[in-house]
Amino acid sequence: MNKKDYPIETIRHSLAHVMAVAVQNLYPDAKFGMGPAVENGFYYDFDLGVQGLAPENLKEIEVKMKKLIGAGDKFERKEVSIDEAKELFAGQCYKLEIVKDLEQEGETKVSVYINGGFTDLCRGPHVEAASDLPADGFKLTKIAGAYWKGSEKNPMLTRIYGVAFASKKELDEYQKNLEEAEKRDHRKLGREFDLFHIDEDAGLGLVLWHPKGAMLWRSIEDFWYDAHLKGGYDLVRSPHIGSRRLWEKSGHWGFYSESMYPPMEVGQSLEDQKQKVDLAESEQYLLKPMNCPFHVQIYKNGLHSYREFPMRWAECGTVYRYEKKGELSGLTRVRGFTQDDAHIICRKDQVEEELKRVIDFIEFMYKSFGFGMDSVNVYLSLRDPANKEKYAGDDEGWEFTESVLRKVAQEKKLNFKEELGEAAFYGPKLDFKIKDVLGREWQCSTLQFDFNLPSRFDMSFINKDGKEDRPYMLHRALFGSFERFIGLLIEHYAGAFPVWLAPVQVKLLSVGEAHVEFCQKLFDEFRQAGIRCELDIADETLGNKIRKAAGEKIPYTLVIGDKEMQSDALAVRDRGSKSAREISKTDFIAEVCAKIKNRA
Repeated sequence: MNKKDYPIETIRHSLAHVMAVAVQNLYPDAKFGMGPAVENGFYYDFDLGVQGLAPENLKEIEVKMKKLIGAGDKFERKEVSIDEAKELFAGQCYKLEIVKDLEQEGETKVSVYINGGFTDLCRGPHVEAASDLPADGFKLTKIAGAYWKGSEKNPMLTRIYGVAFASKKELDEYQKNLEEAEKRDHRKLGREFDLFHIDEDAGLGLVLWHPKGAMLWRSIEDFWYDAHLKGGYDLVRSPHIGSRRLWEKSGHWGFYSESMYPPMEVGQSLEDQKQKVDLAESEQYLLKPMNCPFHVQIYKNGLHSYREFPMRWAECGTVYRYEKKGELSGLTRVRGFTQDDAHIICRKDQVEEELKRVIDFIEFMYKSFGFGMDSVNVYLSLRDPANKEKYAGDDEGWEFTESVLRKVAQEKKLNFKEELGEAAFYGPKLDFKIKDVLGREWQCSTLQFDFNLPSRFDMSFINKDGKEDRPYMLHRALFGSFERFIGLLIEHYAGAFPVWLAPVQVKLLSVGEAHVEFCQKLFDEFRQAGIRCELDIADETLGNKIRKAAGEKIPYTLVIGDKEMQSDALAVRDRGSKSAREISKTDFIAEVCAKIKNRA
């Protein structure tokens, strides 16, 4: 068997094992955790005691791995009893813990793999021999801390990450894409273009939007509202906090409390709260993690007839979820974010059409912002039929909703993958995940049924027979969250936004002091025309001003000197161009306004 015959996951898993062999050789007292294959590579967790690792140690481990691959020792699989495994791993506390866990689960035997004098507790599979691995197709990339089994109550281990591919060519391509991704990193560009920042004093995971970032947000939000009103949606608004009673009734407090912020006591003095005095008249409120229960309460405020459906209620609502510190990441993982939420309440006979409308809306949104459906992966998340008791709703409801989601996905020619057991407890869903330059997936749009809230809140309507009936409720988000979507947009365009999205669309540069007043008049005229404009009238060379404007990736830069003051012509430098073109002021304003209006 040659290298190309092995699945890439097997290659990556085997490289993790070889890395463990190398670490054992270099650090004989090491204790070993787990070492799985992951997306694009592998990792292994080690306990090195007081001896830590520095980034320069990675090269030493990598060199040792290549020697082991060259030696070509075979991977030998053995099956041993639980008692034998306990003896085998007596000096390895983490492996021993796994063995005991397996014993509690009823296992009587486990498999081990031996390679290069190192024995690992592992299900496999592995390559036949280390020489089957691509010695030039992997690279160790970083060291990180990781709690054993992911729990903060457990010891912190040293995790070594590596990337791995079947050939050097694929590795080189990945590293090239990685360099491009680093250049496009929205956190880096957010600082460079003065769009946003996250301040520990203000709160981790809470985004502070600067004027340019807020303008980018507003451009997107204006488009969102316009598209929804044209698409037959009505707007609703809900508060940022809600009574604990609401979240208990919805089930969020029972199922989701670990991701919610703790209750706020209302009706107690600060001193009473510090002393944890239990006062009967106090109330508890919670920051909302979702908008759904509020929308249901709006529905419950009146009686409804079948003639009123479908109801399409949309809200850009900011929600708050407690994410662990280590999981926070720029705009893509935050603690306060704005969902572009909507709930569609309809009859059973309207479900299929409403699903198709939402899918069309998702495709329209992606296209409008420059994402083709070829850069989107779609997943149909279904109930696990072996564990039906974990889910709300009955068999009839699940069978109908899963089949109708599958049907509309097929009719809309979505290239989707079905995933058993990935449905939420309250209903099946279609997830739309955008792929970035590295092929990483980011959850954005989702289209989901909900059996839970209509039942818990006893939602009803009067059907055409004059009897009470239960409506169907669809959750739907197009961006998912504004924060994450804007982060993806920043990286997608590398900060060079199309004219209609650019926070600054035109920059005016004065040649000298004599041209400042004319620049300011032009600035006012452009702003009145609806063009976002910025002035640079600083006392510095024109060359420096032009270079700064180019670095800011502003669509149009205008140099204002004597010639422009004495005529109606403007010298316009388009983004990316090294020379200026001449155009009349009237034509230029019309050109920019047309691109804004048409979202070109």
